Amino acid sequence: MNFIGVYCFLSLFIFVLSDTQNHTNKRTFIVDYEKNEFLKDGEVFRFVSGDLHYFRIPKPYWKDRIQKIKSAGLNAITTYVEWSLHEPFPGIYNFEGMADLEFFIKLIQDEGMYLLLRPGPYICAERDFGGFPYWLLNVTPKGSLRTNDSSYKKYVSKWFSVLMPKIQPYLYGNGGNIIMVQVENEYGSYYACDSNYKLWLRDLFKSYIENNALLYTIDICEQKNFDCGPIPEVYATVDFGISSNEVKLDFYYHVCTNRFTTDLTHFLASKCFNFMKKLQKGGPPVNSEFYPGWLAHWQEPHPTVNSDDVVRQMKSMLSLNASFSFYMFHGGTNFGFTSGANTNDTNENIGFIPQLTSYDYDAPLTEAGDLTEKYFKIKQTLENAKYSSTNDTSLTPMLKAAYGVYYLQPLVSIFETVTHRIEPVSSDTPLTFEVMDINTGFVMYETMLLNNNFQNPVNLTVNSVRDRAIIYLDQVQIGTMNRLKANTTLFLNISNDSTQKLSILIENQGRINYGDFIEDRKGIVGHVLLENTKLGPWKMIAHPLNETSWLSSIKPVESVQVPAFYRTQFTLPENYTNTLDTYLDTSGWTKGVAFLNDINLGRYWPLAGPQITLYVPATFLKPPPNVNTLVMFELESAPQDLKIKFVDKPILNGPINT
Repeated sequence: MNFIGVYCFLSLFIFVLSDTQNHTNKRTFIVDYEKNEFLKDGEVFRFVSGDLHYFRIPKPYWKDRIQKIKSAGLNAITTYVEWSLHEPFPGIYNFEGMADLEFFIKLIQDEGMYLLLRPGPYICAERDFGGFPYWLLNVTPKGSLRTNDSSYKKYVSKWFSVLMPKIQPYLYGNGGNIIMVQVENEYGSYYACDSNYKLWLRDLFKSYIENNALLYTIDICEQKNFDCGPIPEVYATVDFGISSNEVKLDFYYHVCTNRFTTDLTHFLASKCFNFMKKLQKGGPPVNSEFYPGWLAHWQEPHPTVNSDDVVRQMKSMLSLNASFSFYMFHGGTNFGFTSGANTNDTNENIGFIPQLTSYDYDAPLTEAGDLTEKYFKIKQTLENAKYSSTNDTSLTPMLKAAYGVYYLQPLVSIFETVTHRIEPVSSDTPLTFEVMDINTGFVMYETMLLNNNFQNPVNLTVNSVRDRAIIYLDQVQIGTMNRLKANTTLFLNISNDSTQKLSILIENQGRINYGDFIEDRKGIVGHVLLENTKLGPWKMIAHPLNETSWLSSIKPVESVQVPAFYRTQFTLPENYTNTLDTYLDTSGWTKGVAFLNDINLGRYWPLAGPQITLYVPATFLKPPPNVNTLVMFELESAPQDLKIKFVDKPILNGPINT
């Protein structure tokens, strides 16, 4: 063999040896079904995670929240990926600011924590439309979402072709910190039960994730959910809190027939984990959504979960060698129009209840990131179980400021043409928001009532209001309607000697995010009848309220007719050279939307309760001597003195008015 031959042989030997070593040293995260364990690089591993959603928290606060979760003794964070945030319009992508997903992942990795990623494409999360972008309703047939429909799959594939390449470098097998990736979300609770769709979506995930992270599903602790939710070759996990009605019945039957008592929390955990065990013949128990709190709706008391009950369930799961993720560990805020809605599972109108702007969730970290009693009890439980040994006591408290009282001035009524930022649309019949390509906010539907010699009072019927309507006759409010009835009627006294304008302002209160009715189109769905006569033609004026900077050219007036915009401009006290978090107290106002420095703080509705204050992060404020601008869009009745105040404590469980 000549020199060249020897050189080639040695080069080939070194390449093969190097490749073998790289293959041997490849990082892995897998399931050991025989020993019922997760194995990370061949070593037994358990995670205790906390859900933290980047899209509910100002970007400057991400690091603070991550560090607080770590300090509580958790070793992982779980987050959804919200499609609607990242692709607000078809082919228009956003990964900046609060949408900077990669930066969020890097922060978690910098803290030495692992990540469980939940890319959906449907996520629920109590977000508008379950995280789907609204425009999907315009480009897919009815009944196609979360199914094997080709048009739906086309848009999911396109979205994943943008998202997944950003994710791949952070997969555990590629040197990153993402150990698990969820396929879909609680699919067993959805009516479609489409096996072909599940297999297609699994294979789409596999094409990007390969073996570099573990694919998993999550389903509710009920047999019917495990009948349809799990996917072959994807690790099936369960979710549950401190109680379950279905499991309670089994528990009491168990107690009575066996003539002894046992702990309900332990029984619940064992029962729920058994769904996993029966399905896949082993593997580590996982509660992927363990609820230390619960979600909240307008016109309902704010729910709470007892800290001791949370600890008791934690201990049960730890004794069963389970991994689990707190949903939520820190809830955050549904800024803008991002909150969703729930409804009765058998009717999309009856039982419709929109969710609050606040997503405090009674979580271990409050909406503003403050440490609670629940936080410290969780931390102590993990330390006592020798799961963690963190003794970090250097966490910085999130100081709050009561900035005082300010007075707004009337600007302009929504009936004024200057507020029409979008060209009105005309049609013989009412059109939905989505048909008009409107995502958020309000649409005013207007038509003329002609002299038809009606006998007063006459019935005005709207076939379907999605979601809340204020009715005006010649710009005078005569009543309200809401979605809770399929057909809503009120009585009008109309003039028979002149033409009158009927105006119906429809509010989108958030699209349904869970259950069988997520294809939730907004506006007037159907016809409007005066007695038995269909009304029309219609002029529709959209007010999506995407921004309020245009109001800067509007000068204050003495008085204004609601719905209307109000404004105040103020400078913070000089001693606040560094701004602090605060809360906007909306007491005295009725219902509307608040904007601070052109940032939509969210919906307010103190008249309904329970949320009275809106969370204002310090990052939304300008320090002195800069001027801050607060705009209120009030729908029904502003306080006589137009007073507003910033307080240093939240009010999330105020009086309820139904």
